[in-house]
Amino acid sequence: MPRNEATIQVMPPEGWRHWSLAQRTRRVDPYKHPGKLLTPTVCPQCHAIYYAGRWRWGPRPNTTHEVVCQACHRSNDNFPAGVVTLHGTFVRPNRAVLVSAARQQAESEQRERPLNRIINIEQGGDRIVVNTTDIQLPVRIGEAIRRTFQGTLDRHFDYDGYLVRVNWHRDA
Repeated sequence: MPRNEATIQVMPPEGWRHWSLAQRTRRVDPYKHPGKLLTPTVCPQCHAIYYAGRWRWGPRPNTTHEVVCQACHRSNDNFPAGVVTLHGTFVRPNRAVLVSAARQQAESEQRERPLNRIINIEQGGDRIVVNTTDIQLPVRIGEAIRRTFQGTLDRHFDYDGYLVRVNWHRDA
């Protein structure tokens, strides 16, 4: 695994079980704000609230600071952290159902995690491409579609670019 400034190696205390790759390496999102934000902070675009160390949904406090959250920043730049590609001859006749399944997963995820959302969905021919603001949502979408419609699923994480690609394929 190439090591760069976006990857920090962490080791467990002596005598503990071995950690998985996700626990050994902390992947740092280049869009994440460096350091803690002042509390409470509100995103002026999506109105998510940063409070007690995390972004959440809720009523806007009376006195707040304003900062654009990393999900809105990624959406504004059209620079996804996750890409789900659905392709194959199965896609064209089932396009509406596949897009609906992706949106349903995103809505479910976004209720608890405001930064995990879909940037856009590109459709054309036998292909649907879903761009997301985080690296967990594409895996969730891909797994849900594989469970529901079978097919093959391939995942790839680009350590240098902080990008996950999930490819799902099924022919009719």
